[in-house]
Amino acid sequence: MMLLVRLCTALALCLMMTTPATAESPMRVLVMGDSFMTSNSSAKKSLPHVLSGLLRTKVKSRAVAGARHLYALPISGGLGMNISKQYRPGKWDYVVMNGGGNDLWMGCGCGKCTRQMEKLISSDGRKGAIPNTIARARRDGAKVIYVGYLRSPGRGSPIEACKPLGDKLEARIAKLAALDSGITFVSLADMVPFGDASFHALDMIHPSPKGSAAAARRVLSIIRPNPS
Repeated sequence: MMLLVRLCTALALCLMMTTPATAESPMRVLVMGDSFMTSNSSAKKSLPHVLSGLLRTKVKSRAVAGARHLYALPISGGLGMNISKQYRPGKWDYVVMNGGGNDLWMGCGCGKCTRQMEKLISSDGRKGAIPNTIARARRDGAKVIYVGYLRSPGRGSPIEACKPLGDKLEARIAKLAALDSGITFVSLADMVPFGDASFHALDMIHPSPKGSAAAARRVLSIIRPNPS
């Protein structure tokens, strides 16, 4: 009997030493936002597609073209036109999001947008639709990466007049990120060299595949600052 017990014990120890360790759980990433995130999706060259390839993990994208942070219609809002409604509770490692451009461009024509801006995010970065949406993801334990917009290369973009407001919006988001180590603002303001239209699609608003890939690499540098 003792011999049988010793044999069983030896076999168990052997199995423990030879059984490979459990594989690390894949990273869980959710992408939210507007057409900046959905651009080049048909060719599988959007920011979420590129990021998925770089991370070698599935990236769930719920971004919708034309989506806004300030969107009141309930049905289409629930289908993703309201960026906050794109969020799904879960054990996300990272939530990568953007937005605000459509609110300022379509919401007030990049003109007298003080009220619209305050609804999006206050001057100290603490209040508004954007902080509220980010807070939901943070409460679930996710780190949040907020991605800014490309700037015009000076080649006739129809949203050229939005630049001052865009800069103001992103400065406020950067203030919010400074309040919480779990939030990172990724600026793309310096990505496009003057006169270089290759980062933009033909409409000079949305990113080209090159622009989407370049933005994805900046997001990757936050998730994996020291890639092996």
